[in-house]
Amino acid sequence: MTDDPEISGLAANPQLLAGLVDYQDGSIVSRTLIKKSAGTVTAFAFDRDQALSEHTAPFDALVLAIDGEAVIEIDGTPHPLKQGEMILLPANRPHAVRATTRFKMLLTMIKA
Repeated sequence: MTDDPEISGLAANPQLLAGLVDYQDGSIVSRTLIKKSAGTVTAFAFDRDQALSEHTAPFDALVLAIDGEAVIEIDGTPHPLKQGEMILLPANRPHAVRATTRFKMLLTMIKA
């Protein structure tokens, strides 16, 4: 876990995934849950039609859909994703996220 007092309160306390981050109208909200040299775990909440534009990352990342639906685009190919599903974002390949409904996801990025 991180040294952040708010985040460290998560340790050894069961949490509802959907409750880790709240929706905000017209916005994308994120909350870093774990930040280590080996990687990060971040919860995101997207309002409907909010998006992360196409970008690349030097590390593999796993997206777990917690609530709602989105389209994850990898190398220009759209992949619909809904609650309970997951998808791997391969390192160094362009990807984007667009919420088709209000959408929550857990992003796990492995650096090592």
